[in-house]
Amino acid sequence: MSENPAGNPVSYEAAGVSIEAGDKAVELFAPHAKRATRPEVRGGLGGFAGLFALGKYKEPLLAAGSDGVGTKLAVAQAMDKHDTIGIDLVAMCVDDLVVCGAEPLFLQDYIAIGKVVPEKVAEIVAGIAEGCVQAGCALLGGETAEHPGVMDPDEYDVSATAVGVVEADELLGPHRVREGDVIIGMASSGLHSNGYSLARHVLLERAGLPLDGHIEELGRTLGEELLEPTRIYALDCLELAAECDVRTFCHVTGGGLAGNMERVIPEGLVAEMHRATWTPGQIFRTIKSIGQVPDEEMEKTFNMGVGMVAIVSAADRDRALAILAARHIDSWVLGEVRAAGEADGGARAVLTGTHPQY
Repeated sequence: MSENPAGNPVSYEAAGVSIEAGDKAVELFAPHAKRATRPEVRGGLGGFAGLFALGKYKEPLLAAGSDGVGTKLAVAQAMDKHDTIGIDLVAMCVDDLVVCGAEPLFLQDYIAIGKVVPEKVAEIVAGIAEGCVQAGCALLGGETAEHPGVMDPDEYDVSATAVGVVEADELLGPHRVREGDVIIGMASSGLHSNGYSLARHVLLERAGLPLDGHIEELGRTLGEELLEPTRIYALDCLELAAECDVRTFCHVTGGGLAGNMERVIPEGLVAEMHRATWTPGQIFRTIKSIGQVPDEEMEKTFNMGVGMVAIVSAADRDRALAILAARHIDSWVLGEVRAAGEADGGARAVLTGTHPQY
């Protein structure tokens, strides 16, 4: 049997992978990647491993987390807009790290793509670099892999791993939470990067709304609203922890506010949060109205306007709010930590009351 029945030359590019396109993509995104650095970075782009000098700590604990951006990617791909999805990617990783008080040090990304279009890859990396700049961490390296035959040419996925550090005696978490502590909510910038399968089902599939259609109540197109980047709270949280007695943070992602707060409250205590203290943004009201989505489903799927939570000592309540206001973070007293009772049914986080105008 002939090894090449068609008689055509065989190459890696003929199989769907272009090394030249990959090299061109690196050339285009290199200036963006160089923006996202720190003094501890050693070496530069092109090595087999990124190098980072940890520095001197008394008892350093390394914190690491990996994540992606889920089906928000489908919106970016449909709109052919790829310069902000990287911000979402960084946010999902670094804002998990700061929950325990860890300072994000560096991030490494992974981009799997059906066909490397250098300009598209450069847009994606530009967003990742911008996210790293906002988080104060370095983009230490990454990988772009072309997957012909596995992914459609226009299809791609992104993921990343972030690494941070916290001194052992400064570690935040449930072990610090006390009865009487104050719960402070920090406003989200919208849906962030969770619940997009439900949002797309309601808005695009069920209602048939076009991404480029202007939505009066949103004040912009649906696509612009859905691609609003996830807010990065990392530096704000670190500043708060440096200036106040912060017990722990809580990054509100998949599972909603109560579901994530359960993870940072110790046994015997309850985080009681009051819906009357804030009004969910318009995008949440639009999804609920169009999809007739039950309140319980909304609250366990979306952040409902609360992207990050800080639990602080009651004595530091006003100081914490002032610090966040100075950093242009919309924040408010969301509730308080109290002793658990039989009526709580074992829950460590509860929401009470109703949202105004919702």
